[in-house]
Amino acid sequence: MKADTRRSLRISVVGLAGAGKSTCASLIEEFAGNKWLTHARIKLAKPLYDLQEQVYRRAGGSLHEGAQDQVLMEALADAMRRVRPDSLAADFTARLADTDADLVVNDDLRDPHVDAPALRGHGFRVLRITCDEELRRQRLAGRGDPSRADRSTREIDLITPDATIDNGAGMDEYRSAVHEVLESWL
Repeated sequence: MKADTRRSLRISVVGLAGAGKSTCASLIEEFAGNKWLTHARIKLAKPLYDLQEQVYRRAGGSLHEGAQDQVLMEALADAMRRVRPDSLAADFTARLADTDADLVVNDDLRDPHVDAPALRGHGFRVLRITCDEELRRQRLAGRGDPSRADRSTREIDLITPDATIDNGAGMDEYRSAVHEVLESWL
C-alpha cells in the first residue's frame, strides 16, 4: 500500500490523428520518470484494438504492431456503443481501478458525449494537441495504417481542454511545452 495518499495526476491527451498524441503520452511518461513518479498509460480503445486483432487474425490478414485500421476501429466502436453506449468508458474505468500510478495518461479520447464526461468524473485533465494540417497529413502518410478515417474525431472540439499545445515545432520545443504544462498541474 502506498504511504502517500495524494490523488494521482490524470491526463487525457486529445487531438486529431497525426497531431502527436502518442508522442505526447511518451513525453508525459518521460516527465514522470524524471520526477520519480510511477506512471501508467491506459487506452480507452483497448477493447477495439483487441477486437481489431481478432478480426484480422480470423480474416487471415496481417497487421503490423501498433497499426490502426481506422475504418474497422470506428465500426467496432459503433457496434460496442450500440450494444451499450458506455461500454468503452466502463471497460476503461475497470482498468483504471487496477492502477495506483502517480501519473496516469490516456491518449485516445475522442467521444465528447459519454467517454469525456466519464474521464472527467475520474479526475482527468484534458491536454489538447494541435498542429498544422499539412504536417498532420505528412505524419499520417508515414504511419502505414491500412485505412484512415476522421469520423470518430468530428466532435473533438466539444471536449474542452484544460491546456492546448501546438506540436508544429521541433521535439525539444514540444518536450518543453509538455513539461511546462505538467509542472503547472503538479
